[in-house]
Amino acid sequence: MTRVPLRPLARILDARAKGENPDLIERENLARRHEAMRDKARLRAEGRLVVLAGMFFVAFAVVGIRMGAIASTEPTEPRAQAPGAQIAAARADIVDRNGRVLATNLVTHALYAQPPMMVNPERAARELVKIFPDLEEDRLLGWFTGERKFLWIKKKISPEQKQAVFDIGEPGLLFGPREMRLYPNGPIAAHVLGGASFGREGVSSAEVIGVAGIEKAFDERLRDPAQAGEPLRLTLDLTVQAAVERVLAGGMQMMNARGAAAVLMDAHTGEIVALASLPDFDPNDRPRPLTKGDASDSPLFNRAVQGLYELGSTFKIFTVAQALELGQVSPSTMINTRGPLTWGKFRIRDFHDYGAQLSVTDVIVESSNIGTARIAMDIGAERQRAFLASLGLTEPLPVELIEASGSQPLLPANWSELSTMTISYGHGLSASPLHLAAAYASLLNGGHRVMPTLVRQGPIARGPRVLSEDVSAEARAMLRAVVSRGTASFGEVEGYAVAGKTGSADKPKPNGGYYDDKVISTFASIFPANDPRYVLVLTLDEAQTYALGETRRTAGWTAVPVAAEVIRRVAPLLGLKPEIEPLTPTGVTLTSN
Repeated sequence: MTRVPLRPLARILDARAKGENPDLIERENLARRHEAMRDKARLRAEGRLVVLAGMFFVAFAVVGIRMGAIASTEPTEPRAQAPGAQIAAARADIVDRNGRVLATNLVTHALYAQPPMMVNPERAARELVKIFPDLEEDRLLGWFTGERKFLWIKKKISPEQKQAVFDIGEPGLLFGPREMRLYPNGPIAAHVLGGASFGREGVSSAEVIGVAGIEKAFDERLRDPAQAGEPLRLTLDLTVQAAVERVLAGGMQMMNARGAAAVLMDAHTGEIVALASLPDFDPNDRPRPLTKGDASDSPLFNRAVQGLYELGSTFKIFTVAQALELGQVSPSTMINTRGPLTWGKFRIRDFHDYGAQLSVTDVIVESSNIGTARIAMDIGAERQRAFLASLGLTEPLPVELIEASGSQPLLPANWSELSTMTISYGHGLSASPLHLAAAYASLLNGGHRVMPTLVRQGPIARGPRVLSEDVSAEARAMLRAVVSRGTASFGEVEGYAVAGKTGSADKPKPNGGYYDDKVISTFASIFPANDPRYVLVLTLDEAQTYALGETRRTAGWTAVPVAAEVIRRVAPLLGLKPEIEPLTPTGVTLTSN
């Protein structure tokens, strides 16, 4: 910028010539220079104010937009992160087939202590025992006054307990955030869900891992952060499961049973609608496993899946169905039932004397061991074993429970002719109630193999054929006769045509042989018989009842009435409408002239 001189020579000379004061020229130029400087400074200041105002506007706009975004979202608790390796605390929910919650997460806190920071250890120990009666004051005081710098006191505490500890006012008692696994329905479906516990732990978070059941079988999927918002949907129906467990518990008590199990399965898809084992437990407070004694004494033992039992006469329909399929017999073929049937030093007898012969249908209806064994002898060991294998009775089932992989049926070391005869009526081969349910579904649904499943996975393809549809229908007709006029007469449910077979197997002793007064009683059924939809297998361990002046242990008196009550309760819940069976003709015909 060219500066204008304050005293320009030309103007000074001109002013002197005119007699004017030259100093006025300097003052005028100085005033103009100062005015120009003020204008420039004002413009600079105004520019800065505009920039600053713009910056404030942008800042307030960003804050406003962020506040609006936060206000429009669902409130969530912040997740604390432990230092070092990140601990994934989130775990997906588990829901039933209708979306009702079976397992979810609950935000809670853990209580820990840092003794060096404690002001009054004696008072802290005394007050903690009042809040948590299971703690010992002397032990706490020893920890607080010892050399330990850190210790866990409680891994999970309620909000009320947290407030009570906070009110103690002890700076050495601290809280760590946690997500615990919550089972809102308590013991319902406990053996299916299994349970969860803490894995890796830090002060600020803990890893939740599955320890049994579905929780362990799908542990990786449930812990996957990418699928944390997508619940695992099971085939169970919570309402039906609760009804089955309630009836089963009542029946177990009435029949003085040591334990009980029930499996309710879709006969065509293998979807398990209910699976119960008693005694059970609450997965919110899972008990410790037994370290000695019989595993079945523990409530953690899943009798429906892990329990391997000789299931008695429920196996007889397999023998008869195979003979029908091979063309060796028809439902009306007469079978020699004279007894006892001798094989070496062994003798096979019937529960009652059924006379010289019975039809194949009546062998099932009356449950003749001798008749079934004679039919099995004609089938032979190799063909019998192959047929039972096609029904899934010789290997573990691929159901989505971690316990199922160890449920290998107990087979004879040497499948001899004697084994063929005893297995034909359910002795000499031990399988689980779930094995039996899957085999009955495969046999009676029209003859297609069924694989049991606990996880909803869309349409399920029909399995390979194991026997013809005609033989499947004939087998259903025989089992319907067992209920209408045979050993399972207490299984009749008005409006629902129940078909099934009883099984009463002597319970084996741990060291060999059988008890004289202990029985595994089972009723394997399908309903409705004319349009099979569901299979129900119900087993009672050491059940007995007193009726007609004597103690009864057979399944017809114990398992069958309980199963009938289960069907009566759950059939409407499953959407099955009762049907009135047509009356039989009375012998009088109305005619018109």
